Amino acid sequence: MRLLLTSAGIKNTSIHNALVDLLGKPIADSSALCIPTAGYGHPMGSPGGAWRFITGQSSTPMCELGWKSLGVLELTALPSIGEERWIPWVRETDVLLVNGGDALYLCHWMRQSGLADLLPSLRETVWVGLSAGSMVMTPRIGEDFVGWKPPTGSDSTLGIVDFSIFPHLDHPALPENTMADAERWAAGLSNPAYAIDDQTAIKVTDGTVEVVSEGHWKLFSS
Repeated sequence: MRLLLTSAGIKNTSIHNALVDLLGKPIADSSALCIPTAGYGHPMGSPGGAWRFITGQSSTPMCELGWKSLGVLELTALPSIGEERWIPWVRETDVLLVNGGDALYLCHWMRQSGLADLLPSLRETVWVGLSAGSMVMTPRIGEDFVGWKPPTGSDSTLGIVDFSIFPHLDHPALPENTMADAERWAAGLSNPAYAIDDQTAIKVTDGTVEVVSEGHWKLFSS
């Protein structure tokens, strides 16, 4: 699986070009499924927020980029319909667009639905994460980002990559997201971590990590 881990979607030309590179073809020739699940686990999430994400009415560009086709994959529905139905939908799509919200809630439903188990076999699929949709691929989110409490009680996520992510660095609406806050957060982790602003993404291809940015970011070594 190829990853484009963003803080706030496809916010600039550099991130857009990175997405096209991962796809290997134009967006207009690519099929997408969007996953709104994480939003429902966040205290600020709402049905309206899911609608804005799906219809491209939010400030985090993902679904409105001009895909050849676009569908909705709601993870909480998958356990009730059977793998023989939904696995072909996932295998046939070029890209999964994963909304922000609560990373631990998203992780829980990725595991409960079976999507997490399917990921290793999706070698050509592109995963585009937005905030929590990016954080879910890391080994831990850190205590600062724990909201919804999973049955395990831990802050562990999928560990597809070996680094953690602090999104929305220096966002004007998030006074607790300064670089100093990110440094304190990273100090509580035992693995490398990136603090990234909304103009930054992390591209991962075959284990190779590349930061794509028109903003600012910092790598904290473990």
